[in-house]
Amino acid sequence: MPEKTPPGHFHILYFASASTFIGKTAETFPAPINLEDLYDYLEGKYPGIKEKVLNSCAVTLNLHYVDLQDVGAHDRESFPRIVKEGDEVGIIPPVSSG
Repeated sequence: MPEKTPPGHFHILYFASASTFIGKTAETFPAPINLEDLYDYLEGKYPGIKEKVLNSCAVTLNLHYVDLQDVGAHDRESFPRIVKEGDEVGIIPPVSSG
């Protein structure tokens, strides 16, 4: 059963190589945070993660994929860019199958 997010925090789920890099599948952080600042925040906590893992990852906010690289003004108006208390962020590295 998933751990309940403490008041004033948001939840991050790490998948595949992101989980391997930090040694966790999930953790919580204080909210709010600008979604565009999330990678820098994680880099400060886990040096090297941005280059080795995050730059090739997909990100979800409350189960909706978000493109952090190419966000136009229209997208910012139609989709919230602030991670708020109780939100869930997913860090999803690319996967391959064979």
